[in-house]
Amino acid sequence: MTMSEPVVVLRGVTKRFASGLEALGGVDLAVARGEFLSLLGPSGCGKSTLLRIVAGLAEPTTGICDLRLAGAPSKSIAAGRIGFVFQDPTLMPWSTVARNVELPFRIAGRVRAAERDRVAASLSAVGLAGFEQAYPHQLSGGMRMRVSIARALVTEPDLLLLDEPFAALDEITRLALNDDLLLLWEAHRPTILFVTHSVFESVYLSTRIAVMRPRPGRIVADLPVRLPQPRDRGVRTSAAYAAMCETVSTALAAAMAQAPAP
Repeated sequence: MTMSEPVVVLRGVTKRFASGLEALGGVDLAVARGEFLSLLGPSGCGKSTLLRIVAGLAEPTTGICDLRLAGAPSKSIAAGRIGFVFQDPTLMPWSTVARNVELPFRIAGRVRAAERDRVAASLSAVGLAGFEQAYPHQLSGGMRMRVSIARALVTEPDLLLLDEPFAALDEITRLALNDDLLLLWEAHRPTILFVTHSVFESVYLSTRIAVMRPRPGRIVADLPVRLPQPRDRGVRTSAAYAAMCETVSTALAAAMAQAPAP
């Protein structure tokens, strides 16, 4: 994995809404194929807005967002090259777990035996084999988020975008899903952009952390995370992990101290 193979390239990306609110103030970022990059910053710094621009769900006001997926430019979630996991699981309550996960295939107009096999494999990968016919209201919060992750993974995307997917979960569930996400990344190696407020989560999961300053957001620190791979919970008690958390915390504090541009 080298930066000579960027999957995402952002150059001078800004975003100003019709209200006049300037969410992003010139973001430059390149993400290499197979990286696990966390976007870390305070609430309102534009992390989610940036993720939506990368996904093609919003357009930058100025600047360029260039994606190279499977060797060709693409910005289509429907094409299956991008998976998006939102803060809320966004499941259809009237549909079973299996039908929620097969949604990308139904949108594309193809649900055959091969697609159903991929749904089953995706659910098995997130630990939900046997829950195919359950409904969302029958699941815990953590299980509903697993369904959302399975739906994002079922098309085998090149790029996986996660917008604070574990923020609303209890700490035990959050730690378990952190481990599950790392296992999935190790197995399939999609490029991941992960939005979080948590220093500890970003250090545990990432190969690299981009720290954003308050609105208008831009990246003010770019920190590689050189912890052993593959990771397990033992890493959290290591001196190297503690030192990296301190480095990231210092960078975040410096970013938050920067006054927003007038």
